[in-house]
Amino acid sequence: MRTEQLRREFDLQLRYSVFPLHPETPQQGRALTELFPSMDIEAMLARLRSVAGELGLPLGGRTDTFNSRRAQELGKWAEEQGQTEAFHRAVYHSYFFAGRNIALPEELVAIAEALGLDGREAREVLDEGRFAAAVDADWERARSLGVTAVPSFIYQERRLVGFQPFEAFRQLVAG
Repeated sequence: MRTEQLRREFDLQLRYSVFPLHPETPQQGRALTELFPSMDIEAMLARLRSVAGELGLPLGGRTDTFNSRRAQELGKWAEEQGQTEAFHRAVYHSYFFAGRNIALPEELVAIAEALGLDGREAREVLDEGRFAAAVDADWERARSLGVTAVPSFIYQERRLVGFQPFEAFRQLVAG
């Protein structure tokens, strides 16, 4: 895993912050053609598949986008459970590969349970909005740092935006 390699090489402590990517998306999702009406969706997806392939990331043929707010909240809980990386990978796979709606609580609970986390507690976390304030704080931090795209990586005053080869991360940290 690349994050582990960064931690070892540079003795870093990595912090995940979430970002409000299309927070207006309703729970049932939106078609990519509706979200980006003037874009060539097939060309955009072809570019995304190419980059994902170079990075060894699985990517399916999704046609819709879904609101990630609840996934972000449950991700904060998973972080407390020591499952940060596993949860992020599982949500990525569910969303980008399987095309599942990660706005749905039952989908997120299933992801948590597949990681061995307590499904009942995951549901309570979502129902109670237990980590809503933490997500709000991350969104505000992203705004204050001028983050406008995901993924964005910030180290000191430098930033790296988008999926990048590992060498770009080395350069980001090494300066």
